[in-house]
Amino acid sequence: MSNNVNKDQQFFDMYSLVIGVLVIFAVLIFILAMNVANQTQEVFVREGAEYQAVVAERIRPVGDVYLPGDEMGSSAPTVDAVPAPEPVAAERSGADVYNLACLACHATGAGGAPIVGDAAAWAPRVAQGNDVLFDHAINGFTGDAGVMLAKGGRADLSDQEVMDAVIYMVDESQ
Repeated sequence: MSNNVNKDQQFFDMYSLVIGVLVIFAVLIFILAMNVANQTQEVFVREGAEYQAVVAERIRPVGDVYLPGDEMGSSAPTVDAVPAPEPVAAERSGADVYNLACLACHATGAGGAPIVGDAAAWAPRVAQGNDVLFDHAINGFTGDAGVMLAKGGRADLSDQEVMDAVIYMVDESQ
């Protein structure tokens, strides 16, 4: 039995030693942290004049409110807006417009569109005259054979560009 008591005393002594070392280690870390905090506290002070000036500039009001009878201190600065120049779009050729807007339907026959190069498909349309072709291409058309979107779905094209594309397609299909 004395052997068991002796083992218990050894366990208790070792346990007390480990707990004591851990407590001392924790106290040392706490003291070290306090010293580091005291030495670096002045570095991050936000009461400095420079810091306060930056904050004041960042949060200053955008404008002033004046009540009737108050005098305005100074007028707000005015900026003369320079209008942006209108972009000058170069007129595109009929082939360019065809490749840009017409190719999707007139190369595949989508929506009943006559395929460029198919003289038989273009013959009845050409027989109606250029004015009818131009009108259908510019304003759009729904017929038995299919649908033609106004300007091929490209509102940014000028009427002249669309007419040039129609002439190009007709010339390529005869």
